[in-house]
Amino acid sequence: MEIQTRKEKGAIIVLVKGRMDALTAPEFENDLSGQISKGENIFLINLTGLEYISSAGLRSILSISKKLKEKRGKILFTGLHGPVEEIFTISGFDSIFKIFLSEETALNEI
Repeated sequence: MEIQTRKEKGAIIVLVKGRMDALTAPEFENDLSGQISKGENIFLINLTGLEYISSAGLRSILSISKKLKEKRGKILFTGLHGPVEEIFTISGFDSIFKIFLSEETALNEI
């Protein structure tokens, strides 16, 4: 899994590529937790490049979401497609989190 971050309009945009599973989910969680500890509290997660997400990946997202709630932050998603979108739907994540069609649309919501 590859993670790239940049800051735009007050949000940390996180581009995730590859697979988020039991081996790689901790890297995602640690990366975002580090950003939260530095005071960041708005994240836009772009999953365009994500090919697969396991239950470990979903747990990491929930963990980050919980930390952000404590800081009155937000986590938004864009780029869901194929199996990743299906897993978000089956797990109910699509009703828990705000999902946008594009980064631009999401950034306008912040």
